[in-house]
Amino acid sequence: MFKRIPLSALIGIIATSTFVFMAVFAPWIAPYPMAEIVGGTWEPSSAKFLLGTDNLGRDLLSRMIFGARTTLTIAALATALSFTLGATLGFTAAVFGGWVDQVMSRGIDLLMAIPTLIFALVVLSVLPTTITTLILVMGVLDSTRVYRLSRAVAVDINVMDFVEAARLRGEGRIWIIFREILPNALSPLVAELGLRFIFAVLFLSALSFLGLGVQPPEADWGGMVKENKDGIIFGIPAALIPAAAIAVLAISVNLVADWILNRTTDLKGGRG
Repeated sequence: MFKRIPLSALIGIIATSTFVFMAVFAPWIAPYPMAEIVGGTWEPSSAKFLLGTDNLGRDLLSRMIFGARTTLTIAALATALSFTLGATLGFTAAVFGGWVDQVMSRGIDLLMAIPTLIFALVVLSVLPTTITTLILVMGVLDSTRVYRLSRAVAVDINVMDFVEAARLRGEGRIWIIFREILPNALSPLVAELGLRFIFAVLFLSALSFLGLGVQPPEADWGGMVKENKDGIIFGIPAALIPAAAIAVLAISVNLVADWILNRTTDLKGGRG
């Protein structure tokens, strides 16, 4: 089985699975509680603290593990929301066409005209900064990109012979969207899923770094970079460790998404 998986994809699967394992089992594998001060400020790596301590004396490894849970959970839920909302609206606009398509597309264009980060900062500065709010804001803003892709793909599929045959059989628009268009649009959507998930991780990290993301004492990787950034001046790598984790996660998810895209494309080519 593993011989059929390219080395790059295998590396991506292992790295991604490691982060997911950390997120799921964080309370059981973390050496210390997330917010407990267990040592001095910015202690170096040792047998007691494998990655050292942070700016308050909390175990950095434990916060990295709990941060993986927070970062991956919020990013995954925001990505799921963006794809559910964006793909449904995009397919609907393509199938209905006419004024429905025009109204929805111009509304999406209006949202996309505003820089995403600025829009999120304005909204989050007014609303209470909770995890639910973060997921909703990130998911809705990111759904505009998914809408554009899903609509473009659905417009091409909507004029194909098998869709016309479904209409002649008397199938309704809901059937056409979910039984005819969606299965044939999965390949580009899967590739976009990986990119959108990575964007959600980076977006959340940016919001936390700016102080409007996950709030202390909760741990997420972007917030950990902000908390420990002053240590870089003194050669302390505490801020670089969560930044490296974000980079590794982004690369590993990309490798897996590329492999899945190539695999689904090959399968469709073989069937054709």
